[in-house]
Amino acid sequence: MRKALPERDVPAVEECATTLLKALPRPGELGRNTVMVAYGGGKDSSYALAFVRAVHLALAERHGETFRLRVATMRHGGMPYQVMQNIDRTYQALGLYGDPDAELLLIEGGQVRPFARDRSMPHRLIDFNRVDMLMSGHRTYGDGRATFCNACNLNVADSFGVAAGHGEGVDLIITGDSPQEQRDYALWIRQLARSAGLKPADSKKGFQGTLETLNGLARAYFQEIHGSENAERIEARGVASDISTALQFYSIYDYTSYASGAHWSLLTGFLGFVFDEIAFNFTESDCVNPALMAHLRGLRTERVYKRSYQEGIGQYVDFALELMRRKHFPEHLVEEMRQRYATEAGVESMREAATRYGEDAFGLDTTQLICMVYSPFAGRAANLHEFLAGEHPELLEAEDRIRALLAGSVDRALAARLERISGLSTTDLQALHDGPLWSPFADMSAQTGVLPQVMITDPHQKRISAKRNPAGEEVMDRVSGR
Repeated sequence: MRKALPERDVPAVEECATTLLKALPRPGELGRNTVMVAYGGGKDSSYALAFVRAVHLALAERHGETFRLRVATMRHGGMPYQVMQNIDRTYQALGLYGDPDAELLLIEGGQVRPFARDRSMPHRLIDFNRVDMLMSGHRTYGDGRATFCNACNLNVADSFGVAAGHGEGVDLIITGDSPQEQRDYALWIRQLARSAGLKPADSKKGFQGTLETLNGLARAYFQEIHGSENAERIEARGVASDISTALQFYSIYDYTSYASGAHWSLLTGFLGFVFDEIAFNFTESDCVNPALMAHLRGLRTERVYKRSYQEGIGQYVDFALELMRRKHFPEHLVEEMRQRYATEAGVESMREAATRYGEDAFGLDTTQLICMVYSPFAGRAANLHEFLAGEHPELLEAEDRIRALLAGSVDRALAARLERISGLSTTDLQALHDGPLWSPFADMSAQTGVLPQVMITDPHQKRISAKRNPAGEEVMDRVSGR
């Protein structure tokens, strides 16, 4: 590893090993300490894991023993097999397989398993992610961040609690975030809770308190999304917080360089990291969802605004490439992503890839995705007539029956038709009908709830002037994503 690490990292590893030792609760008994690293399988977390493994080995070299290293990976529907392969290659390169001082875990919807590259994606996890995606997307016209990221971020927080509390727990969590970033994030969570009318946990409880606050936010958020009647679904989406109040974070931020160009040879050479055309999408190198976010923007522009798919894709690409540069991606990766969508043939190829991915990862076809970008059922079916007129004119004569069904009447044949069109059960369609519809065109600050507060403060968004109909009437719109 000394040969593989960037030159500046070699002394940084030794310095970090010294300070980490002092941060452990039992520095004189190294083997009795457990340190956790969350590993998503992307480029930044692969570099962070490699750095921590070097520290792990450096302490073993100095003292003849080292801490127990727990590596926890949260799996979700947007994580393709190619990411599991990158994780496997990284574990092999770092010598983690078979090391008695290493514990490699896979967190799947609150369940803890040993990591296995070829473990199939559990059907219950696909269903879990699928219904969150649909219910969130149907309330926001398929907005990128709302559809995919909000629920996922809460699930990530839950996986931290689950992984940290597993077995005998952990003593320390290593993060690549700076202490200031950690404080800012904790403060944002507390402010978000207050703005949503919730009471944050006691700040003296540290990370456990942050998880408790997130649990309150998660329950309030999913109640908005799924409806208050679905208590079992809301309960299943809480955030675990059964950890020690003494659990702390240790930051390696000051010892590392997260500009991936600085450790390119470590990533692509030593670790065997592959920037696969499936797994690498805009700012993510471990998730396909951004490709679907772009696809939904294209579908919304084409079907709802009645303009062109390519126009919507161009809006998303402009936003996402700007985001890549803000995140210091190497220019050749930015250019690679730009080239994917630079021609009509490229856009069509990515459209086909996103369509296949939606079917494979979530079991959703194009009809169901188009339905979502109209948001026809939420907010008392405010957009139902526009949706039927544009996509299913044969059902216009049944509009009153559909509205009655959404309000609670029984019509089995019509219910089966709507379930095929939307991908959602009648119960979920009725929950959408009875709950809110959040518009990207409206003043979000005037809308109540957790979701509008998250959307207002989200740094991964951009307000643009978009043409909302064939005539070119311009409105202020929101593009968001990864």
